[in-house]
Amino acid sequence: ADVAYLRSVLPSTTEDAFFDYLATLDASEVTVSAVPEGSVVFARVPFLQVKGPLLVVQLLETTLLCLVNYASLVATNAARFRLLAGPDVKLIEMGLRRAQGPDGALSASKYSYVGGFDYTSNVLAGKLYGIPVCGTIAHSFIMSFTSLEEVQLRELPPLAGGEPVDLPSLAELWLGRVQVTLNPLLAHARSGLPNFCAVALALHQLGYRAIGVRLDSGDLAQQSKEIRRALRACGAHFQVPWFETIPIAVSNDINEQSLEEFSREGSEIDMIGIGTNLVTCPLQPSLGCVYKLVEVNGSPCLKLTEDEEKMTIPGTKMIYRLYDTACHPFMDLMALEEEPSPSAGQELVVHVLGRLGEASKVVPTTVEPLHCTYFRDGQVCEPLPSLLEVRSHAQASLGQLSPAHRRLHEPQPYPVAVTERLHRLLAELRQATQ
Repeated sequence: ADVAYLRSVLPSTTEDAFFDYLATLDASEVTVSAVPEGSVVFARVPFLQVKGPLLVVQLLETTLLCLVNYASLVATNAARFRLLAGPDVKLIEMGLRRAQGPDGALSASKYSYVGGFDYTSNVLAGKLYGIPVCGTIAHSFIMSFTSLEEVQLRELPPLAGGEPVDLPSLAELWLGRVQVTLNPLLAHARSGLPNFCAVALALHQLGYRAIGVRLDSGDLAQQSKEIRRALRACGAHFQVPWFETIPIAVSNDINEQSLEEFSREGSEIDMIGIGTNLVTCPLQPSLGCVYKLVEVNGSPCLKLTEDEEKMTIPGTKMIYRLYDTACHPFMDLMALEEEPSPSAGQELVVHVLGRLGEASKVVPTTVEPLHCTYFRDGQVCEPLPSLLEVRSHAQASLGQLSPAHRRLHEPQPYPVAVTERLHRLLAELRQATQ
């Protein structure tokens, strides 16, 4: 059917033999090696290498770039939010309504989790990928009630057993006591707070625990501090110790600046829901991964350009990550595939991209080969990790970076270099084309 469609859209002069050839294409002739999913990859480092017949690997270009560009972009964006939020705050992906269609939404949920988010509000993503689901009650549901008289199923049995209790009536009894307790603290807190405390205390009386408080407008950091003071006051006054640790969740167009403000103001926020600024990546709406030919029929090839950053690095390569004595990676090194692997403690002569004319010497404490072959002869040849394993690897990879490279504002550039031999090849090819 695919070949028939191509016949219908290509010029009528196209030879039949071309279509016969297309029908024989076999992806099993392709070999794919890559860095493990969840690895931190820096600019100019080839994180995927594809070998095979030229036409087959050309046909794979658009598919592979489509699969990795958005996934890497969202995972990176999520990782930035995780770094800003710190390790203790729970992050909820809430971008389903703003994502680019259902496929984009599912990808965003999946790769936000890889980047460090703890939950998704996308229940289908939870079902398909096993991501923990978490969300909030819709405003429209709350607004659909105009009075307590409309509440059905008012009775709730105590958790330990016994006769059911009218929960709204019990909460109303608690409300008067809560208002007396919180009156000195309610100058700025929202009116919903005493209602929440009353319901939570009624639930506690019956053996249950309230899940948390959600804020979605106003000065979220300041409100969180006011609410925490009120929760502590209620917990102390009514002798309910867990009350002061009730989670406070926030949402409302949260972005990176919001998280910086929360940290600066010393907020009491425990959970943050992020949607639009996570899944649409407004700071950088696309990721510029490229797919370039570096060798054909055993001969290395080079794309020449006056812009060194856009110049390709020729030849089939191995990639090594070099670590210092503090176990932080300090450089990624590209070498030709046939070169001997560098060793820990060995002095290496390298040329850093961006200043190729200068040779430098480095001595790594540890050397890690980055690429692994995942697909060969039509078969997956490495076990593929679970989504949770990818997430754990991503967080470990980020954690290994030195603080100077990991910081989001004016980070120290991470050097990517080539070996002396690869540098000579690059110079020879450039010279041959002049």
